Amino acid sequence: MGDIVKVTGMVLSSMPVGDHDKRLVILTKERGKLAAFARGARRPNSPLLAAATPFVFGSFQLYEGRSSYTLQSAELRSYFTELARAQPEIYYGFYFLELADYYGQENADESGMLNLLYLTLKALLDPRIEDRLIRRVFELRTLVIQGEYPQVRACVSCGETEGLRAFSWRKQGMLCGGCAPLETDAVGLDASAVYAMQYIVCAPLQKLYSFTVKQEVQAQLDRVVGRLMEQALDRKIKSREMLDAMTG
Repeated sequence: MGDIVKVTGMVLSSMPVGDHDKRLVILTKERGKLAAFARGARRPNSPLLAAATPFVFGSFQLYEGRSSYTLQSAELRSYFTELARAQPEIYYGFYFLELADYYGQENADESGMLNLLYLTLKALLDPRIEDRLIRRVFELRTLVIQGEYPQVRACVSCGETEGLRAFSWRKQGMLCGGCAPLETDAVGLDASAVYAMQYIVCAPLQKLYSFTVKQEVQAQLDRVVGRLMEQALDRKIKSREMLDAMTG
């Protein structure tokens, strides 16, 4: 007989199964990404109706069977219902969920990704922060969590830490003024863009969304981080394509 386990997590996706059930994908702190069936969750009076919805965050009690989990109950802390009424924020949100699903692993420590996802969705509801900046912060910090991030604190060619002014995708990192002319793929960056990338990589998670940038710096982040994500992903992310089509 299976055990009842309690996990903290966020619902990444929800899919109808049969006439009344749903299949959920939940990113959890304790057991990584897992799939769970919510029996009867599509019924209007189901106690699982609210829990079987993307974006909800809280504690979930699951019955652990031989090959799958079944949702028994949930104590929800955040619903993020405001996102459903906000455009284009809702599309950014679905992209962040799908990216977390892409990288999520079963039986892995996903506390870092879960915390990043939660704080990022909170940031989407803050009108003081541009959605485009939130996207690039989330993407680059995701690469940090996955161990795939570039060298941003020193020149990848000579190790110099001062005067960084360009980025090389081939070498996956920053270049100083002396080395940048030697790389054919080097793209020039303002000092503010260099600092922004360093901050995103190194800042404490709670302070990650505590800054803004000028439009020219945002354009440079879009170019560099956007291409880094293209290199990192080995398959198409549907919500990313939709977001790109909407936001240009």
